[in-house]
Amino acid sequence: MTASHKLKKEDFIDILRRNENLSHIKDLDSLLDRVLSEARAITLAEAGSIFLIKGNKLSFEYVQNDILMQNNIANSNRFLYVKQEMPINNHSIAGYVALNKKHLRLDDVYSLPKNVPYTFNRSFDDSSSYHTKSVLTVPLLTSRENIIGVLQIINAKNEEGQIIPFSKEEEHLVALFASQAALAIERAQMTREVILRMVKLAELRDPKETSQHVQRVASYSIELYQRWAQKKGIHDSQIKRVKDILRIASMLHDVGKVAIPDAILKKKDRLDDNELSIMKLHTIHGADLFKDSNSDWDDMAAEIALNHHERWDGTGYPGYYTRSGENISLPEPGRNGKKGEEIPFTARIVSLVDVYDALLSKRVYKAAWSDTEVLNYIKQERGKQFDPEMVDAFFDIYDTIEAIGKKYTN
Repeated sequence: MTASHKLKKEDFIDILRRNENLSHIKDLDSLLDRVLSEARAITLAEAGSIFLIKGNKLSFEYVQNDILMQNNIANSNRFLYVKQEMPINNHSIAGYVALNKKHLRLDDVYSLPKNVPYTFNRSFDDSSSYHTKSVLTVPLLTSRENIIGVLQIINAKNEEGQIIPFSKEEEHLVALFASQAALAIERAQMTREVILRMVKLAELRDPKETSQHVQRVASYSIELYQRWAQKKGIHDSQIKRVKDILRIASMLHDVGKVAIPDAILKKKDRLDDNELSIMKLHTIHGADLFKDSNSDWDDMAAEIALNHHERWDGTGYPGYYTRSGENISLPEPGRNGKKGEEIPFTARIVSLVDVYDALLSKRVYKAAWSDTEVLNYIKQERGKQFDPEMVDAFFDIYDTIEAIGKKYTN
């Protein structure tokens, strides 16, 4: 849309179509990605970000930037995990929009009028060598006019690729789109909260299974999957579909521990052989929770829960176990495990990132390992415990992995 464009019936139909594209997305982060993509497409904007309300502050939650993506495709997603909050007040552009629930259309944020209360924070530009110019910021309001966040798109472009100001017509269309997008975001937030409550229930049984741990594992998983899938030439539409359900499914990888006795689960010393055999059953109990599958998400959650302790070399567990009624028989340790590509790729991903996060974390029976020790271990286990391709993809995006760890700190 150009600056001189006037609204037509087709524009409103286009907005309805874009909102319809949001309705099938389950995961909050996948939804934020789609919301930004659709809002940017309306104006040909090259970048954008979303802030969500957390407590009494705005939290930086999602970003897209075509320029940064072109410069560093492997690690451009590290900017998604910048941990940044700001007060909801008139001092920042996003804060002003959130506080006043008003749209704000700025032609050049480096040349703001002197009488406005807000300023432009150029720290992101400075740290990323990017230049922000035109900015359109709109509130994300629910049907009850409650503010849940702010949508900001940056550097509108004309059809020749030149950066131009946003038009008033584009402002109205983006605001119309944002009003419906806010409802979809609110629903996705509720889904995320339900999942995290399930994790908190598990945390009551197993203190190691914290919401921060599972959010790190989930974020590591989708970023590792994206890099691995890109290297294998998997189409972007399939990557987005898998990421949408992988984040949620990976959060519940250890949910089967709720069936393990407290005496074993909360033991402060290392487990003996018998206790370890019982602990290994958490993989099967977890998969059983999703056995009455109603969706792709159920299927993926089950395969991750069951297989995330399998090893690439076939010495993991539970392997090809047998079952008779309520009795489960595991194979002897190191025998009859699934190996290589017999293990679903989702479980091969979670296996790697779960071990990475666990080794970096302090436990009652061990100290936290250093970054160097953990990375050396992963290299040593390439082709043994871990899928070699997953290890290679992991190191490709290690800047992003580190950024995730810093965002979701205990």
